[in-house]
Amino acid sequence: MALLSRLQRGLETVYRIATGVDVRDFVIDAEARAAALDDGDHPRRPREQLLIAEDNGEVSLGLFVDPGVVAHLERHDPAQELGDHNVGDFLLAVEGVSHFVYAVYCAQVQREVSALELELQAEVDKYVTCLLTAGDEEARSARWRRRLYENFVFEPDLDPVERDRYRAANANARRFAASLEQRFVTGRRIGDMLHELRRFYRLSLPAKLDHIARAA
Repeated sequence: MALLSRLQRGLETVYRIATGVDVRDFVIDAEARAAALDDGDHPRRPREQLLIAEDNGEVSLGLFVDPGVVAHLERHDPAQELGDHNVGDFLLAVEGVSHFVYAVYCAQVQREVSALELELQAEVDKYVTCLLTAGDEEARSARWRRRLYENFVFEPDLDPVERDRYRAANANARRFAASLEQRFVTGRRIGDMLHELRRFYRLSLPAKLDHIARAA
């Protein structure tokens, strides 16, 4: 589970936030997830899933990440090499930790967060994390954009609402990543890109979508 904690620290460093919690304390196993979900309402069991419950203003979180994913990444550390052999599991782990960190951040600033907003931020976080993990940002940016936003397939068991949400998140993240590449990555202005990302992170969903539309 140390890898999940490293991803959390990396995201919090990028965005200059401090949640004050450790994702490892919120990781649940398959049995706990099954107990928390109503099979009639949640037939899907994806390999990564953030559970959020609110009761009298108190927010509870549980993050499920397939143990096989974590084990594989511990054997093939993406910090040492990120390639075809581990990138799929790496992206899934980044998505889960991104969801967790953003949900905690929104709860702490007392802001509601939608499923679309979680997915959009996770799609942006995947690009940023891969870019910064792999190094040589200018040379790799276009390849990561194609891998994340073009060379992918949706899970076949998504319902229409979920599919539309993922499609919208992907399309907007693709436009934003292309804008980041053009404005900052080309020319190696990574410090300026991080400033832009920190500002974007703190925007509401409508403001994020408007920012992307204007920046694209």
